[in-house]
Amino acid sequence: MALEHARLNWKDGQVPVSEQFDDPYFSVEDGLAETQHVFLDGNDLPARFASGFHVAELGFGTGLNMLAVWAAWEQSGQETALRFTSFEAFPVAQDDMEQALKAFPELADWRDRFLAVWDGKTCDLGTLQLEVIAGDARETLPAWNCQADAWFLDGFSPAKNPELWGDTLMSDVARHTRPGGTAATYTAAGFVRRGLETAGFTVTRAPGFGRKRHMTRATLT
Repeated sequence: MALEHARLNWKDGQVPVSEQFDDPYFSVEDGLAETQHVFLDGNDLPARFASGFHVAELGFGTGLNMLAVWAAWEQSGQETALRFTSFEAFPVAQDDMEQALKAFPELADWRDRFLAVWDGKTCDLGTLQLEVIAGDARETLPAWNCQADAWFLDGFSPAKNPELWGDTLMSDVARHTRPGGTAATYTAAGFVRRGLETAGFTVTRAPGFGRKRHMTRATLT
């Protein structure tokens, strides 16, 4: 069965909003600053970068998180490949992706290199080895045969997309995390924190980005 692509509306002509979930793909205040606060700082990056480092993500969206961590990887002086694997049920069309990423001129170099070779599935850019696994993560993640050092849990709001935050999926995230690995997410929803704890993570609540009071950080113990 062919995958359904993301259907978008545009807020102020810049911020893509999912029609399927009625939720924006990134903060209307500053999407890049949100990514840096939640996913990079939330996973202690770039301080933990090392050869062979592997980031995994629930929800590839526009590719913003990937570009931000790849830029940080190169800017930190890493010369080997950052591995990045993302699980996405509703892929964003490349034209929409390009339009969304115009909002972040700071990432123009990485955006242009990425979009020049992107085929919707994989790409190898020397310092980046990217794979996006299409389909429902509840089905695709259990079959994945790798473990990540850091997870970006970036599905749409748990209230609107509960399927991507359930206990079983959080257990699958834990099983695909290296010992001592981490996860971070913008949400501090109680059932998400409890699901991560049950899966074996030590969970802490941290200051959120912008108008969000709290976010969640987790370490597999």
